Amino acid sequence: MSHEFIAIPDADVPRAGDPLFDHLLATYASETNKTASVWRAVPDALLEFKPHEKTNTIRAIMAHQILSERRFFAQFVGLDEPAAETLLPPGDAPRVRQYIDQYARLARQRLPRLASGTTEWWLAEVPFFEGLRRQRVWVFWRRVLHTCHHRTQVQTWLRLAGQHVPAIYGPSGDESSGHADPTYSVEAAQRA
Repeated sequence: MSHEFIAIPDADVPRAGDPLFDHLLATYASETNKTASVWRAVPDALLEFKPHEKTNTIRAIMAHQILSERRFFAQFVGLDEPAAETLLPPGDAPRVRQYIDQYARLARQRLPRLASGTTEWWLAEVPFFEGLRRQRVWVFWRRVLHTCHHRTQVQTWLRLAGQHVPAIYGPSGDESSGHADPTYSVEAAQRA
């Protein structure tokens, strides 16, 4: 599937020191691109939207994404990260584009550091929440899943606000693809 906007082109994704871990870098860049594509669909006027009083606004979700990635990569993965107070776009009401630019910039900065990780580095146990210890690669994948969760929140908020929802992994309710073969039937699931 081709996307209208790509924050980190494939050519800008470095190769891992151990080719076994190339997929981590490609996945991180790809998930960053998908998240940035969803964020691009958010009109600036919708940044304060939340579908229920107990949920976060889209702006809060974007800020959380940027801040929590920094925490995961600094505290648990062990990367040198910028100071937390420098992460969010300046001002009281930054525009969507400012969040996207900052998010993509931070992800681009992490890629070479992740690429330099050795097999021993990726498999080393590191501290995690609540005193747990997990392999660094496990923490990395946990971060990717957390990103998917928040991206889906923004997609859902867009739908509930009556906005266009972009295609990410394949067609969406708003965008189709002539090459898609979605699995909505038993027959489709039986394809080998």
